[in-house]
Amino acid sequence: MDEEQEARRSHRRAWSFSSLRNKRKPSDGDGGGFSMRRGLRSFSSVREGQRKGKGEDLPSETCKGEDEDHASGQHTEIATGGFLGTEDEEAGSMMKKRLSTAWSSFRGKLGRDRGLKEAEPSPGEIAADVLSSDNTGKEPRYSSTQFFFEYLVVVSLKKTKEAYEPQITYQFPKKDGLVRFQKEEQEKTFKAITLFCFPEGINWEPLTEYPSETFSFVLTEIDGSRRNGYCRRLLPNGKGARPPEAYCIISSLACFGLFSKIFDEVEKRRQISMAMIYPFMQSLREAPFPAPGNTVKIKSFIPDAGTEIISLTRPLDSWLEHVDFRTLFRCLSDEEVLQVFAATVLERRIIFIAEELSTLSQVIHAVAVLLSPFTWQHTLIPIVPEILIDVVMAPTPYLLGVQKRLLDLVIDQSDLLVVDLSENRQETFITKIGDEKTIIPHKLRDEILQALKTRPEKATVEELNRVVPAAFFPFFVKTVGHFNQHILRKAGEPAVFQRRNFCKALESKSTRHFVKKFVQTQMFDLFIQDVEQQPASQEGFFQKKVAEYREKMKKEKTKKH
Repeated sequence: MDEEQEARRSHRRAWSFSSLRNKRKPSDGDGGGFSMRRGLRSFSSVREGQRKGKGEDLPSETCKGEDEDHASGQHTEIATGGFLGTEDEEAGSMMKKRLSTAWSSFRGKLGRDRGLKEAEPSPGEIAADVLSSDNTGKEPRYSSTQFFFEYLVVVSLKKTKEAYEPQITYQFPKKDGLVRFQKEEQEKTFKAITLFCFPEGINWEPLTEYPSETFSFVLTEIDGSRRNGYCRRLLPNGKGARPPEAYCIISSLACFGLFSKIFDEVEKRRQISMAMIYPFMQSLREAPFPAPGNTVKIKSFIPDAGTEIISLTRPLDSWLEHVDFRTLFRCLSDEEVLQVFAATVLERRIIFIAEELSTLSQVIHAVAVLLSPFTWQHTLIPIVPEILIDVVMAPTPYLLGVQKRLLDLVIDQSDLLVVDLSENRQETFITKIGDEKTIIPHKLRDEILQALKTRPEKATVEELNRVVPAAFFPFFVKTVGHFNQHILRKAGEPAVFQRRNFCKALESKSTRHFVKKFVQTQMFDLFIQDVEQQPASQEGFFQKKVAEYREKMKKEKTKKH
């Protein structure tokens, strides 16, 4: 057992990219982005899910509320990291210097402003306004008393002497009476917002036509708290050529579909008058956030239309509410999706290329969710701003979204999978390592492809949310679902995962070959750390799903006989 423990310690020391880990909490949200700690210049890794205690905190894209955040979610967070003494140390040092220069103006916290929270309504006030008296003893309809959002801002492109510069021209709510450090933190947040709303920088010209698009990003603090940015860019009302503008909502909640509907309402009111946005957003801010499967109704008055009732409903599967699989399967064939999945499972460097920001955002979040019940533990930036394009040179794993006009700046890297999502592409994989088709054991690969074929030709979001997880989840059950049988627990001693016995327990040689690689990934390593720290009586999300799956298979086998 001493050899096992020493091997585990050596394995963890070997990672060239490390950061403080905030281990997953039951009520985490999701996200991906950059954050810098005051006084510390280093590259930040986006993380997809918060973890308990100290340690790396990585992107998962589910909603933040009282419901548990189980899946690899949709948005990833960034934890400030340092490069350890490995063969990549010199390259890591160069990357830190290059990226810290780009982010020097954003050092400090990008998370929630300390002390800025406005008074929230008490549970009693919310109950009086929204909850019906017959809900006693039933499932809660609202997940918490937190606000739907923190800010709504409008980012406009203002003409300067040489080009167009993104500037915030509208903010709700206004926060007055801030002390100096609070103003500084707010200014840094707003600078980050303008950067991610217009990642192209200042290269804009007036337009007469511009298709509306919605995408997301995440701002993450070193302590693991995350704020999701939802952005809709469109051409404002007016005549003649004009630059686009962006509506941006900052929220701790990761629910892309819900906020897309909110943008529809904001856009409708903006066409009438900017003043019409205020009462709607005020009503939304005062409303409680619904629990999974429940609805909150917002009253809003519009001239000539009267009072409208706007219903905002959360999906029952909260860990899928920040993802839309339709874009992924529209851009890639099932076979291509499987190759991307295989590279992601082994934590490789992957860059997605597309013209549209919404395509990049939706595809990367969808790929991250395919890893459920595991969480992508490395850099995840759905849309890389042009000023930060040097991130592609990082020697550590990442999932990045890059606009096609910057393609020439990324394809000179080695050991990289570059996936072109463009409609007019000549080939899907611009560069690749070459073994992507053989990473997944042949039998399991065929099972996933067969399960994906059961979806309708023009599947809805709900149908894809049912079929896609059902196709990929059994893969993890069959390869590593027996992990709990190899956790050695002794009274008064820390639990120890018996890695060697775990791998030997697999009968299939091809599956065992894959698992020996997968257990070396950081996503599996952190997952096992969580399991080791759990009491033996506590059953985690994966254990429950494994038991449910095996029970389902047993019933189906019984029916056949």
